[in-house]
Order: sequence, then structure tokens, then C-alpha cells
Amino acid sequence: MTRSERIADQLDWHWQKNLRPRLHGLADEEYFWEPVRGCWSIRPRGTSAAPRSDGSGEWTMDFAWPGPEPAPVTTIAWRLAHIIVSCLGYRVGWHFGGQEVDSQTFAYAGTADEALEQLDEMYGRWNAGVRELSDAALENPPAVGPERFPMEGIVLHVNRELIHHGAEISLLRDLYRWQDGAEPRRV
Repeated sequence: MTRSERIADQLDWHWQKNLRPRLHGLADEEYFWEPVRGCWSIRPRGTSAAPRSDGSGEWTMDFAWPGPEPAPVTTIAWRLAHIIVSCLGYRVGWHFGGQEVDSQTFAYAGTADEALEQLDEMYGRWNAGVRELSDAALENPPAVGPERFPMEGIVLHVNRELIHHGAEISLLRDLYRWQDGAEPRRV
């Protein structure tokens, strides 16, 4: 097994055993659920109250730059979009070819099913690209994109980001199920 395959397997094990199974059955109501007032989410164009809303399609992502302190609570929809675009999409485009992904021009998903399709596609492209990296490519900064440190560090950072944000999504799913303190909702 190559070094890049071992690094890809670290995330893929988490993806196959933990994160992706936790997303099974995600419905639109839960995808858009706002556990507190003022959440950032994915919203129909023109309905955001955030300082900025990114996206090229019918749905946009609440955003601000610089980000507010403290950061707002975000919905599952927002967190999935963040993984799809910011964690994976930018880097897939920069490092593994294909269409460039940008938060301002991305067509965000208006349904849970569409978001999961986008997630699966972007994760598949990322994982396949990582597996093809040579040892030399892992040891050097990539030729394209703004990140100027060794590719291995970028890959490990993406692994941490997906594990971190996946855990946040899993917690939001748990809170959604138990929000009334009664028997958990079936999802």
C-alpha cells in the first residue's frame, strides 16, 4: 500500500463506518432545521438576512467576511455545503482537475437528497485524487491553488475537517431526534 493510499484510507474508513451511514435517511425538514434563532443556512435566493449570501442558483449560502464572533450556529444544510465546497470542492478543482469550485458561483442544494449527491460526488473525486498522489507530490506544495505547504499537510487537514464537521452534523441529527425530550424522532 502506498503512502497516499494509507492517508486516503484513514478518511475513507471514517467515511464508510461513521459519517456516511449517519447521513442515511436525511430528510429536507431535518436538513433545514434551525435549532436556535439566527442560524445560518442554505436559503432560497433573496431570503437571507446574513451580511452576504453566496451561490449562483436558486439557493444561496448565508455568509460573512470576516466571520462574526461568535460564529452563528449553522444548519445541517450549511455544514454539508461547507464540506462540499470549502473543504472538498476548492481543493478537488485545484489539485485534481475538473471544474473549478467557488462559493460565489456554486449551485447549492435545495434538498437533502441533492446535497448528499453533491457530497458523494465531491468526496469520491477527492478520495480518488488523493490515492493517485506520488510520494513526491505529497512532500511538495501543489503547483495550483493558494495553499503553499506540502500536499500531505493539505490532505491531512481535509481529513480533520471532514471528521470535525461530520461530527457536528451527527450531533445536529441527534439533537433533532431528541429535541422535545421525548422519544426520539424516527429519521
